[in-house]
Amino acid sequence: MDNNISADNIHRPNTKKLNIYFTAGVPNLGDTAEILKLIQNSGADFIEIGMPYSDPVADGPVIQKAHERSLANGMTMAKLFAQLKLVKDEIKIPLVLMGYINPVLSFGFEKFCSECRDSGISGLIIPDLPPVEYEKSYRQILAAYGLNFIFLVTPETSDERIRYLDSLSSGFLYAVSSSSTTGNDNKEVKNGDYLNRLSALSLKNPVFIGFGIKDRTDFESVTEKAAGGIIGTAFVKILLENKDWQQKAGDFIRSIKN
Repeated sequence: MDNNISADNIHRPNTKKLNIYFTAGVPNLGDTAEILKLIQNSGADFIEIGMPYSDPVADGPVIQKAHERSLANGMTMAKLFAQLKLVKDEIKIPLVLMGYINPVLSFGFEKFCSECRDSGISGLIIPDLPPVEYEKSYRQILAAYGLNFIFLVTPETSDERIRYLDSLSSGFLYAVSSSSTTGNDNKEVKNGDYLNRLSALSLKNPVFIGFGIKDRTDFESVTEKAAGGIIGTAFVKILLENKDWQQKAGDFIRSIKN
């Protein structure tokens, strides 16, 4: 099973990595396993699973709606881990959990990390966990359970802080294309200045670009200077708005990667 996040996996020749995000529990509570297999079989390289939360402040209206529907469907952290365990041996690409710190702390941080390890999770993205708190209280626990932790940077982040967050991250560095919420149509996706600056810093982690990537053109544009691209809102929108989402979702991923 080759589902660990590593530089070797990310930097394989002639490949640009596609990371697909979806919110667990959407469109229906029991769809998680099917969506994971669909994303993998359609050619994506990573899967980012959103943990539903009642106040997803960094997300735009589409993913906010997905969080609301997931919670209304009855998704919980315990149910998500149970679903992941059912298919962990079938999923051969890295799985990353993304969400907010409050539900993780409510679940119990070390218990959460243990469940991640037992569910086939390779890494975590928790944007509202401050780096200082991460270093002080959580870094050693994550290491003990073999979990990567990925920090986010924006165009407004200074070079010094980018290097600092890169030094703390493992797996990859998540470069948000703008300081706006997810799903916004922002010019920075196609603006090479930000990507050029990141490239010039010679960071230790591969860089993945997220926020505002909607199609193959966007993906190819950002991966000229980055190791990969992350697509969330455009994919989640398919899950929310189409009864026949299986075909449309698979076709969408294939249109990006193939």
